Amino acid sequence: MKIPLNKSSFLLQLTVFILALSCMITTTPPEVSANISGKTADHDFSYFESALAYLTKPGFKLKNYSASSEHKKSLVSRGFGGDCSVWSRECSDEIMKIAANDENVRWVKSIRRRIHENPELAFEEHETSRIIRRELDELDIRYRFPLAKTGIRAAIGTGKPPFVALRADMDALPIQEAVEWEHKSKNAGKMHACGHDAHVAMLVGAAKILKARENQLKGTVILLFQPAEEAGNGAKKMIGEGALEDVEAIFAMHVSHLIPASMIGSRSGPLLAGCGFFKAVITGDGNLHSGNSVLAASAAVISLQGIISRESNPLDSQVVSVTFLNSGDDPNVAPKRVEFGGTLRAFSNTSFNQLLKRIEEVIVSQAKVYKCSATVDFFEDSDTTYPPMVNDDQMYNHVRKTTIDLVGATGFQVVDPIMGAEDFSFYAQVIPAAFFYIGIKNETMGSVHSPHSPRFIIDEDALHVGAATHAAIAERYLNERQTP
Repeated sequence: MKIPLNKSSFLLQLTVFILALSCMITTTPPEVSANISGKTADHDFSYFESALAYLTKPGFKLKNYSASSEHKKSLVSRGFGGDCSVWSRECSDEIMKIAANDENVRWVKSIRRRIHENPELAFEEHETSRIIRRELDELDIRYRFPLAKTGIRAAIGTGKPPFVALRADMDALPIQEAVEWEHKSKNAGKMHACGHDAHVAMLVGAAKILKARENQLKGTVILLFQPAEEAGNGAKKMIGEGALEDVEAIFAMHVSHLIPASMIGSRSGPLLAGCGFFKAVITGDGNLHSGNSVLAASAAVISLQGIISRESNPLDSQVVSVTFLNSGDDPNVAPKRVEFGGTLRAFSNTSFNQLLKRIEEVIVSQAKVYKCSATVDFFEDSDTTYPPMVNDDQMYNHVRKTTIDLVGATGFQVVDPIMGAEDFSFYAQVIPAAFFYIGIKNETMGSVHSPHSPRFIIDEDALHVGAATHAAIAERYLNERQTP
């Protein structure tokens, strides 16, 4: 039906329309504070009105903050901001704006809390995996499942090269939680005491940001949700089942109680040590005067200390520690068999392999001195030996520059290497990789305890920053990568 307009009516409606359009153009959207140390709101975001409009629109179910179907469709169909093929500070600011939206902050926290309440050990992460897949389904993100029993490989972008990966581990630890709070572990003797619940929440948060900006991606982002980092070497199994297919670079983040909340830390080169274990068995004839296995074992333990103090470069940190010795408990009997063992750590493959060689040589040789025999087992078939985590120089530089653009120069720090180990190092053996930390330290709330402590807690206000960091690292990598 057509409705005719007289001249005065038409002019009145035209005037109203012009005034309304003027308000739309000149009104500045409410600022959303990212709460980042060293970052000031010194940019004009009018160029990114489309993204900010998305932020003011409710897009979550009240029950669990999962995206509604209507909102999910808007994520796919709507473009955000300008062209970020040439990366600018404004591109980083837009990503942080999305991440710091109040609804998104609550949603990411809710994911972490659901997972924290139901911690699952290595290769048992069935409910955790189900939570992740439910969120991916809501966001209309395609994925492969299962990999390595409970793992997931999701993809966002063009589906074409280049491919870059982000990884989060999912498993908990066999620890009884000692923290009394609303979302305390409901599974006796199990706890997310290393922050893997936060790792998952931040990567799911990044998935939402990347899906919202999918039209900006100049390639494909692969999201790896990996089981069994703490035990079982889930990384090797994920790789064996095709997790790195077509992927040319990979990044991972870990929470750190040593860094102030929301700050990012990393370094080029060696970051985490290679880790291995050994068990020696010395056998004698049970004679106190010859073939004494206790004397042989004692001499071997003492001689092992000389590998580090006398043979290794003092500027190349290494560790050989004997952590147990068992010869029986009868004080009136000379045992024929003594067992002892421990751990070894080093920051380079060369040093690590040298330690393996010398540990066996020292133990076997000392046993012979006391007319005994010895065998040494390094458990190479049990997935307990991890190579050093050495950050690729270019990938580290990418993390550093992206982070500084995102959170400011004071939001990034170069950290010292530590003797901890991580199975992410197996990915780094295959393709260029970088591992970095996000700070969760907050003395006011008591977030100061080390991982694997029953009192381990995190400052959840860092979660949205981690999600933004993941997303910015992946998007910028693709946009700056020149496809052959």
